[in-house]
Amino acid sequence: METLAEFCGRLSPLPLPEEMRQWDEDAAALGLSPAMLMENAGHVALDVLLRYAPDVAGKAVWLIMGSGNNGGDAACIARLLADRGAKPLLFTARPPEAATGASALHLAIARANGVRVAPLTELAAAVSACPGSDSAPPRVMVDGLLGTGFSGTLRPDAQAAIQQINILAERLPCCFVLAVDIPSGLDAVSGHPSPVAVRANATVSLAAAKPGLVLPEAAPFVGALHVGDIGLPAPVRRPVRHHLLDGRALTALPAPAPESYKNSFGHVVVLGGAPGLTGAGHLACAAALRAGAGLVSAAAPESALYAIQCGWPEIMTVALGPRGVTAWPAEIPDALLERLRRATSLAVGPGMGRGDDAAAFLAALLELPERPPAVIDADALVLLSRQRELLARLGPDDVLTPHPGEAAALLGTDGAHIQADRPAALAALCALSRAAVVLKGAGTLVGQAGAPVFISPYAVPALAMGGSGDVLAGTLAALLAQSRGEEGAGLRAAATGVALHALAGRSLGERFPRRGCVASELADALPHVRATLAEAQQGVWERRVPWPC
Repeated sequence: METLAEFCGRLSPLPLPEEMRQWDEDAAALGLSPAMLMENAGHVALDVLLRYAPDVAGKAVWLIMGSGNNGGDAACIARLLADRGAKPLLFTARPPEAATGASALHLAIARANGVRVAPLTELAAAVSACPGSDSAPPRVMVDGLLGTGFSGTLRPDAQAAIQQINILAERLPCCFVLAVDIPSGLDAVSGHPSPVAVRANATVSLAAAKPGLVLPEAAPFVGALHVGDIGLPAPVRRPVRHHLLDGRALTALPAPAPESYKNSFGHVVVLGGAPGLTGAGHLACAAALRAGAGLVSAAAPESALYAIQCGWPEIMTVALGPRGVTAWPAEIPDALLERLRRATSLAVGPGMGRGDDAAAFLAALLELPERPPAVIDADALVLLSRQRELLARLGPDDVLTPHPGEAAALLGTDGAHIQADRPAALAALCALSRAAVVLKGAGTLVGQAGAPVFISPYAVPALAMGGSGDVLAGTLAALLAQSRGEEGAGLRAAATGVALHALAGRSLGERFPRRGCVASELADALPHVRATLAEAQQGVWERRVPWPC
């Protein structure tokens, strides 16, 4: 049985700035000097630069050198470019004699190698003169002003320098802008500018990507994201809190054993699909089957069951109440209790409705002793926000799946507040209960109190359709049903299901690039995507942005 730590080990780490500093300190303790790592950083950044602009010989290259380690990286790159016949001009934020440590060393070597140096205060004048000056405009601009340790609000001088870089890129569309480690001004945690950031064509993140770089809102600043190996040995790469949730997560799903039978893959009970909302219940059931559950039952008021089945004989049913009754029962019927004894997971809420009857039923369900772990979705989340005492009934294998509006209801705020700082919203949601949490949206976040955070880097317009969330609920319930007894079952099922759901949506987006797909097709794509990724080890995420020049 794989542990949660082993699962995290399958995924790319996303160290926070303080975690990255610890890696650097541990490397220094092993004898890897900052100057050596800076040299390695310069080489990997140059490799990325030359992929996009191989013809640097004889061309002007402008580099911005800040006062930190990123500035030293820029000085190293300048020297390497000079070796290749380029004409680098290094704009320094501080006088050369003020440089210290490894940065001072690389600046001295660059100057000895013929690299010209100018104060950063001259950048605005140089930009104003482009492209009409007598000197050739730059072919490449390298941003080494600020690193991942920056936080807060930029000083006016830094804002002015960043704005000049962006002005130059607008005036010279074929001037390639490379950010070293992170675009200056971008917050390494939130992915937001502070309040401005360099708009790079590409970013080479050193040693590992950082959380803010992979979030979809950072894409206009990051451009194509590359990760450069600077030679940090395994012992210094301590476990980190954040991990990239891409197709690697699906490699943790075991292949079906030859001796398997239907009960080997769990029994999901979907509680949702009230009259008038039956499509949500059907989609959750269909997704649970497509995600590999061995058995799926729909439990709802009797008048809704025929529509929930929707011609799928594979969906078993449990009638909650006599024929003609449309309300949810206030107490759990014996027929449902019997089915729950055989179930291994629940999907609660898709199309449940938000009336008093649904609220009473949800309370009775969550108060059942030894109930199966549940994925709480959609209407059930809104009902929970009105009966907050029920949050104490959730266990560590349960999963909450709010979109921003539902998250706002649970936290007593509004959707804009949630979207303004999604990492903080996730932390607040995790603090409400012991359950794992999936904060849906572009760049879905998955977490749990005291556990790692998983960041989905995908922004998939094809998923922006009615029923997409119901498919996710069924998918998570199926994976939860197959994770019985595993450490961190709820969190792992949530993380793996989010990756599977996103990649299925991406496959639909390739088939329907102008939209037009429907949620039932999303459910149907799940087994194909799972098989393809498992067999071909595909689905590893990278942001590639074509550069027209």
